[in-house]
Amino acid sequence: MLQNLHLFMQNSYLINLIFTKIKNIYMSHGLLKGKKGIIFGALDPNSIAWITAERVFEEGGTFVLTNAPVAMRMGQINELAEKTNSKVIPADATSLEDLEKLVSDSMNILGGKLDFVLHSIGMSINVRKGKSYTDQNYDWTHKGLDVSAMSFHRVMQTLYKNDAMNEWGSIVALSYMAAQRVFPDYNDMADNKAFLESVARSFGYFFGKDKKVRVNTISQSPTPTTAGKGVKGFDGFIKYADKMSPLGNATAMDCANYTITLFSDLTKRVTLQNLYNDGGFSNMGVSDSIMDMVENQ
Repeated sequence: MLQNLHLFMQNSYLINLIFTKIKNIYMSHGLLKGKKGIIFGALDPNSIAWITAERVFEEGGTFVLTNAPVAMRMGQINELAEKTNSKVIPADATSLEDLEKLVSDSMNILGGKLDFVLHSIGMSINVRKGKSYTDQNYDWTHKGLDVSAMSFHRVMQTLYKNDAMNEWGSIVALSYMAAQRVFPDYNDMADNKAFLESVARSFGYFFGKDKKVRVNTISQSPTPTTAGKGVKGFDGFIKYADKMSPLGNATAMDCANYTITLFSDLTKRVTLQNLYNDGGFSNMGVSDSIMDMVENQ
């Protein structure tokens, strides 16, 4: 009986996933019809960038997919490219040479300047290797900062210098609340995200003033991506945030849909913002659910 229940739950999840995708296809509003861009960081179907790419495709956008060569070997990006009729260009976001080639080749493939770019890149070797925040390996810290945050500046500088973005284009990077608040086990990734958000504001000023291009970050709920699962205590993060948030945690699909609105013409004057997509978590002090947990211990 338990086995049958388990199978039913598995099938129910798959059925719900299929219906969600069908609904998204038929409810497409063509918000990105004729728009083209680059999506960084799609690793596997659990990644926000992957789901965003699917939604961009459903809304009529075309794009080039990119990731670091090592990440591409680990992931399934070619499968996504086939589903979305996209080209894949390997690029190390810490290499200016790779980024120059990526931007140039993308404009050639897509037939002109870009309308949107998604930066969904982040890693911490300290987290992966179990080094605490008070016992950093600084070579690893520097590498994580370079990949997770300085890469965003490098990407935007390449786009800016090559005049690669159309007016009223949109650049979005994904962040997390640990940039503002203490989450001990998020480690140096918290610093990386704080740096990322600062870069968005600072470079966003010049992109807006000189090119009429928007730059924003989305501070997303903890989301069970492949990268996120590597953070110590991540399951606890998710449960805590869900109980603290009036609307519960925002899903990867919620984040993808939010990103679509930022890529669209509906948000033409939204820029320099860190936008919370977290079910209300960022404005909470305590919730009844959390108090019930504490009192019932």
